[in-house]
Amino acid sequence: MRFKNQHFWLAAFIAFVLDQLTKYWVVQTFDLRESLPLLPGIFHLTYVTNTGAAFSLFSGKVEWLRWLSLGVSLALIALAWFGPLLNRWEQLGYGLILGGAMGNGIDRFALGYVVDFLDFRLINFPVFNFADVFINVGIACLLIATFQKTPTSHRR
Repeated sequence: MRFKNQHFWLAAFIAFVLDQLTKYWVVQTFDLRESLPLLPGIFHLTYVTNTGAAFSLFSGKVEWLRWLSLGVSLALIALAWFGPLLNRWEQLGYGLILGGAMGNGIDRFALGYVVDFLDFRLINFPVFNFADVFINVGIACLLIATFQKTPTSHRR
């Protein structure tokens, strides 16, 4: 028996596991606000917590964000399970978004904040995590799916 939308489930699983493993490693390895320069002044690993959304928007408003993460996760699971067969780009996109939403959602429910640690200092970018990366890559995949043309057959 084969699962419908297999790439969706695989992408979601890999994204979720990588996100949680890297956050676990950071929490076990670093003290809060400790930073390790990998490329000094450009890219550091810096352990911070975020009680808000992306870029620390709505900081301290974690209550509704945890429910939003849960709602998005359930909607994406329902889409993959009950919806149509998605093309590969859609499966990857929605799967990566699910993995990221679940990763940050678990943090919000279990800890009350999200663990962030990817710190690009060259452009003074807010510290983020792999869940955020997966969500953004997932959105890019969905954009590709949107602009991708399906070949049509023309008979004369």
